[in-house]
Amino acid sequence: MEARTAPAPTAVLQAHPETGESPATSVEVHVERDGLLLWVRFVVWGEVDRIAWPAEAAQGRADDLWRHTCFEAFVETDEGYVEFNLSPSSQWASYRFDSPRMGMRAADEVATVEGLDGAWDMVALEARIELPPGAKRLGLSAVIEAVDGAMSYWALAHPSAKPDFHHPDSFVLDLP
Repeated sequence: MEARTAPAPTAVLQAHPETGESPATSVEVHVERDGLLLWVRFVVWGEVDRIAWPAEAAQGRADDLWRHTCFEAFVETDEGYVEFNLSPSSQWASYRFDSPRMGMRAADEVATVEGLDGAWDMVALEARIELPPGAKRLGLSAVIEAVDGAMSYWALAHPSAKPDFHHPDSFVLDLP
């Protein structure tokens, strides 16, 4: 008898209530932990040809990725949290914070964006991120830019009137 592996857990992101019409109709995230590595697969469903996808770029660290279509993971630790920005361009960023939006600096932890795949009604981005020591909870989010420039903001939870992925109540998923 063959051993079967369980599918990766799925989290469904919600659009912020102030988000207007978006070409994305659903965003889900699959996560799987392997020691200090976390594999994530963000899947965007909808009219994906109406989403502004960043052009492919050289793999590596870059700033301001969140200004365009980007996927994010926030990893809470006892000393604050680490934010990872994962761009469909294949670029990434990681920042360490002491508390919400305070003490921002480049984090030592790195990410590898493994590319995009998709179909007529979905696009998926896979990445691996290095978890910081003491990682315990996770916030997941996405910024989706439409080709007309409209932005939509997706997260596991939206505890604020305005989109704020750094809010501590956004970190709602226990790490697997």
